[in-house]
Amino acid sequence: MIDFKPICPESRNYFNKYLFGGTERGCEYSFANLFLWGRQKAAFIFDHLVLFSQFNRQTVYPFPVGNGDKKPVLDAIIADSKERGIPCRITGLLKNDKDLLEELYPNKFHYHCDMGGFDYVYDINDLADLKGKKYHSKRNHYNKFLQTFPNFRIEEINASNTNAVKKMVEEWYIKNESENSKSDFLMEKVAIKKALENRENLGIFGLVLFNGETVLAITMGSKISHNTVDVHFEKALPGAEGAYAAINCEFAKYIRKNLPEIEFLNREDDMGIEGLRKSKLSYKPHHMVEKCWACLKDDDYEY
Repeated sequence: MIDFKPICPESRNYFNKYLFGGTERGCEYSFANLFLWGRQKAAFIFDHLVLFSQFNRQTVYPFPVGNGDKKPVLDAIIADSKERGIPCRITGLLKNDKDLLEELYPNKFHYHCDMGGFDYVYDINDLADLKGKKYHSKRNHYNKFLQTFPNFRIEEINASNTNAVKKMVEEWYIKNESENSKSDFLMEKVAIKKALENRENLGIFGLVLFNGETVLAITMGSKISHNTVDVHFEKALPGAEGAYAAINCEFAKYIRKNLPEIEFLNREDDMGIEGLRKSKLSYKPHHMVEKCWACLKDDDYEY
């Protein structure tokens, strides 16, 4: 059985030696997300990072990342699942990963791909500048915000404004939970709390958009690779017209100025939610990170 260990924020630099590899990966390979979401553990075997993740009472193994032969690593994952008595579900598979898995284990896995799990990746200049006809409506939203809140100001998230951020986020959940009684925001609330408490160790940075002393919007992100920032959270005060467009654009400008090596923003997936998909598509992604997951046929797993 693989000796998985809990992930601690202080280990970010070591993990990123594996996570910042040459191949673009989905948002589940962000070190911050590994710490923030669900119950996730890690091990390092055969010069690979191997992950064991638990979400909503389901266990999965994100495809291992590292150098060299994947066969002994995947053999170890399959053996681990059998010893634990759980289905062997391997997630985060890019096309090359899927092809390799099928080559190594022909006709042994079921594969499932769903656009709801694809990441939306944007050119940072597109989101910072909102140029051209395709961003006409976004510019209108932003300009409406400027007219409504001409004296707004932007601050980096820091110790002095964290309490104001927490208060605004709490108000957001109260409003949205009352309007969406079937939605479960518990995991996200826990993740935001952990992000604010461990911000520096996780490499998370963010912005707060103020009107006077009122927080209108917040956003947080961290580097997921050498040229990409993953946007983890974005919340705007209900009724603050144009605040989402404003915080989105201002964050892109901030990153471009302070991290000139960044070319792309990964704004994660849409979880199959129609409204969220429409919103993410409206920002005209540069490309998608298309992922699928696999399950051993012998496990007879229903999906």
